[in-house]
Amino acid sequence: MGGHWKNCTEHPEFHLVAFSRSVKLQFTLFSGTLLVYMLAIVGNIVITILVCLVPQLHTPMYAFLCNLSVQDIIYVSAILPKFLVITITGDTRISFLGCITQMFLFVFCVGTEFLLLTSMAYDRYVAICIPLHYALIMSRRTCIILAAVSWLIGFLDSLAQSWMVVDLACYSIQDINHFYCDLKAMIKLSSSDTKVIRTFLSVVCVVLGFLPFMLILTSYAFIISTIVKIRTTTGRVKAFSSCSSHLIVVILFYGTSLVSYMKPESEASQEEDKLLSLIYTAVVPMLNPIVYSLRNQEVLRSIKNIGRKCSTCKLGLPG
Repeated sequence: MGGHWKNCTEHPEFHLVAFSRSVKLQFTLFSGTLLVYMLAIVGNIVITILVCLVPQLHTPMYAFLCNLSVQDIIYVSAILPKFLVITITGDTRISFLGCITQMFLFVFCVGTEFLLLTSMAYDRYVAICIPLHYALIMSRRTCIILAAVSWLIGFLDSLAQSWMVVDLACYSIQDINHFYCDLKAMIKLSSSDTKVIRTFLSVVCVVLGFLPFMLILTSYAFIISTIVKIRTTTGRVKAFSSCSSHLIVVILFYGTSLVSYMKPESEASQEEDKLLSLIYTAVVPMLNPIVYSLRNQEVLRSIKNIGRKCSTCKLGLPG
């Protein structure tokens, strides 16, 4: 490994090509990305605080949502600040260590989110299809195990992929045609045989992407089948509303990420890849807290209650 490491670090900096260098487009990208980043950070912090502080939200569904929010904060913070710097300054440089760190955090969070969304789908399946056994099946211990396994598998997958990239020899050309250190883009720079890492990446896409997606679809097939059998319209609406937020997030995240990583590569599709990546690295983490708060009465009530308490405290302060 030592020789390979030396080959990569002989050129200690990569350059992130990002998007077009049009000044007008760069300003639009910077403004839009900064807004999305701030909304993602604030929204996910609010969700995390609410789940931790409000006793009514101490349930399996919100425990998974809290994990999802923490993961989203790490996720956007690993990618977007550097992209904002590149966009506003034009300085595309990133060190080899910085690149590997960014890639590690990105892969770690993506793998973890796939599994957290699958755990949330299972939670909704048990709640709607086996409600009488919900408390027994979705115990505190079960939730901790599912969340811990999601983080652990995401970490191990990311560690393996990062180690493989570090162990590659690199071309002298250090331009990465992306706005972050994307794994596929980095593999293209290597002068080594990349068959092993490409095969590993394909397997990971199936095991951590496609299979969890199929499990989610299976869960929702049972959920929809159960909802249809509910006799009252009110009961059907209530049952579906409890899982609609999760379904929206699944469609957004899985749709963009799986299409980006599983579609055939071509030079003409590279800009499309960047746009798809921007959606699931920026827009989806921003939408998660919005979707869950706007479509969830318990979260809205918790926000209103905390707002009223804060107002009461202010009014009770001595003038």
